[in-house]
Amino acid sequence: MAQRRLQINTIWILLAVCVMPVGCVRRRLTFRTNPSGALVYVDKQLVGTTPVSTNITYYGTRVIDIVKDGYRSESVSQKINPPWYQIPPLDFVTENLTTHEFRDERVLEFQLVPQPIIPPNQVRERAESLRKSVRQGHLTPLAPVPFSGIESSIPAAGSTTQSALSSPNTNPVPPVRNLLPRSGIPLELPAFPSR
Repeated sequence: MAQRRLQINTIWILLAVCVMPVGCVRRRLTFRTNPSGALVYVDKQLVGTTPVSTNITYYGTRVIDIVKDGYRSESVSQKINPPWYQIPPLDFVTENLTTHEFRDERVLEFQLVPQPIIPPNQVRERAESLRKSVRQGHLTPLAPVPFSGIESSIPAAGSTTQSALSSPNTNPVPPVRNLLPRSGIPLELPAFPSR
């Protein structure tokens, strides 16, 4: 009889817990910029134009991009730490066993820096100096483009590429062909096969 009563009490307690309103946590990020009207991207997803708010599901580090015409674009890696009631195992209690609604609202503010305006005559002077240096045979170096696993096996200029291709332990390198740009200076570029 005592065991039967225990089973009935357990069922009533489970039913009471099931119909009891469950607590929840609302997580919200608000973005403000000075001046307002900037586009906000969180993890490469457009959120909207500032001031703007959005709900978040998870805490952690977010990449926030702020873009506005006439101002320097900002990209910030922002760590969003959970509040005390969202640290495991307390998060299970606050989200499932309480009737209280928890609100975690964060405001992120950004001061935008105006984009420097370069006068047109300064841009023309820079273009002319680059044009002169190219005509005189000086090339402006470009930023190196990394090729995974190829840079160590590229032969020096003027050497044959067949030795690099015939060795079974090296990565195959496409043959090098000469191009003659308008300035008359030959450039060596790898000829990659077309797909």
